[in-house]
Amino acid sequence: MVALCYKLLTLCGCQENLVESKHHKLARSLRSGVSDKDLKPNAMMRDVLNTLVAYPPTTQLTTEEQDLVWKFRFYLSNQKKLLATVCDYECWQALTKFLKCVNWRLSGEARQALDLLQQWAPMDVEDALELLSSNFTHPAVRRYAVTRLKQAPDEDLLLYLVQLVQALKYENFDEIHEGYNRLFPGRETPVPPLAVEETQIERTMGKEREGREATVDPAAIKKSTSFQQGSRGENIPLARSSSLVESLTTAMTPLDNTSTASHMDLATFLIQRACQNSTLANYFYWYLLIECEDQEPAVKQDSKVRDMYLTTLLKGDTEWQRRRAFLTRQQTFIDKLVKLVKKVARESGNRKKKTERLQALLADPEAFKMNFASFEPMPFPLDPDVHIKGIIPDKATLFKSAMMPSRLSFLTTEGTEYVAIFKHGDDLRQDQLILQMITLMDKLLRRENLDLKLTPYRVLATSTKHGFLQFIESLPVAEVLATEGSIQNFFRKHHPSETGPYGIASEVMDTYVRSCAGYCVITYLLGVGDRHLDNLLLTTSGKLFHIDFGYILGRDPKPLPPPMKLSKEMVEAMGGVTSEHYQEFRKQCYTAFLHLRRHANLMLNLFSLMVDASVPDIALEPDKAVKKVQDKLRLDLGDEEAVHFMQNLLDLSVTAVMAALVEQLHKFAQYWRK
Repeated sequence: MVALCYKLLTLCGCQENLVESKHHKLARSLRSGVSDKDLKPNAMMRDVLNTLVAYPPTTQLTTEEQDLVWKFRFYLSNQKKLLATVCDYECWQALTKFLKCVNWRLSGEARQALDLLQQWAPMDVEDALELLSSNFTHPAVRRYAVTRLKQAPDEDLLLYLVQLVQALKYENFDEIHEGYNRLFPGRETPVPPLAVEETQIERTMGKEREGREATVDPAAIKKSTSFQQGSRGENIPLARSSSLVESLTTAMTPLDNTSTASHMDLATFLIQRACQNSTLANYFYWYLLIECEDQEPAVKQDSKVRDMYLTTLLKGDTEWQRRRAFLTRQQTFIDKLVKLVKKVARESGNRKKKTERLQALLADPEAFKMNFASFEPMPFPLDPDVHIKGIIPDKATLFKSAMMPSRLSFLTTEGTEYVAIFKHGDDLRQDQLILQMITLMDKLLRRENLDLKLTPYRVLATSTKHGFLQFIESLPVAEVLATEGSIQNFFRKHHPSETGPYGIASEVMDTYVRSCAGYCVITYLLGVGDRHLDNLLLTTSGKLFHIDFGYILGRDPKPLPPPMKLSKEMVEAMGGVTSEHYQEFRKQCYTAFLHLRRHANLMLNLFSLMVDASVPDIALEPDKAVKKVQDKLRLDLGDEEAVHFMQNLLDLSVTAVMAALVEQLHKFAQYWRK
């Protein structure tokens, strides 16, 4: 009897699959292509299509919805953007919905889809990022996405570069290899070890250094790579072999969608663009390097892409070889710096004694076979536009936190100081991601003429265990309150004004209000947790900003955290909840929230490309990461409803009792740590 039931159940399952398969073939009948071209939806059906297209990328279309998109595919292909009826933010691209409806295992259906892809109204770059996620594996679809990326200036590519390197995980390496060989013929020689490579490059460049004067001209160093500005502002070497110039020029020429010559895989595209821009070259190397360290030994795809990239630089002209030499020297410098900070960490004694040891080692020209106080100038990995030539030993210090990161003052070729923090024993990729998103949101808001006085400081993970952070001269809000009594007293001390509000310069108060609003909204959207007055910093010019992003996407070690970090001390600095400045703060929060919702597509696409990255709080629940950000954006609400929602969030945050209690406990913990 049990066996009989099993057979019946199995038979039912097969029958259901057959029905679904037959339904799919009928709905997608290849014979209907001619008649489908003339189909136009009526008003009611158009509203339904608008709603479907407006679905965020995490929403799965039902079978009926997929059939509807397929039925009106020709109509949709001529509509670049549809306005959603359920929300006022900019709508998602219809093309991505159509491509998700295609059964790529059916050759006829796939062929139809690819033909239509070439006729579809071109999608925006920010929408094309979705086509590089793991949801789209067909090589032609991914190459189409790259053709759209070609339209992006280097400045925008830099904003997406972390995610584009992550997207290499979903590429077909055979396709990469073929594409690379087409663009860079004869460059398959394996890359030599760093030590050998450095010797070879130094020998090539040696003659250029002969007779160089002892005094280095900062301007010469800054432009030592002989760049000229391209049409999009990218840096292009002046001298290069004619064959490579021809290859790169052809690859860079914008072509229409119908040209197969414009198709290129993602890895080859990134190598090509990185070779032509010094800033992209720097970050592409470091983003790749950390993925090589983190990847499974059996995969090694990122390592292969890195080797192809290094080989291209090595076999280029002198300028490209010099650029590779800089990368090699950066790597050597960081390796030796790691050894130095490890030695300091092993020293016995308190923080003061360790700081003295750090300064002594930096001043010793024989330590680790490198003179840290004076070395040949090179681009700083954290900020390659800055060329550094030494660390000032006497200004090196250690912070009081558990890891005791080092604060280092670098001397630049322009005679200025660039202060950075070097952390060892910490994976900075999560901080790097959050600062990337803050930088992106800052640019998006500025394009809407909304300057919220944000402080998107630089972060670069140089390994899974160490990295750099840009140091911004500032004080923790907790320290400001302890020494000055209030934030207003702090501002009055540095920027007094007889005519300004509360005796403070009006521009300082405006900066403070705007920065509070910006970080309240952004940290809410990113679900930043563990907020306390020691990781909120304040500058004398009025800028408030957040640091230490160890908890994101809703994670928080404290019980019942408020939706936003908005303490009573922060509100009192604005003049209290009844003041004009507090009302302006709320207004800026509403405006920022509405603007950022309109760019939800871009933000969600970037997070979707990070689901397989080794970012701790994404790795915990990778399948829910994008949805967590989407939920914070409240795309189900119209603009007016979204403003009311934000009003309620602010009211809840201001009156949060538990947050005040936790803040007191944190103060006790900090006291005993001292």
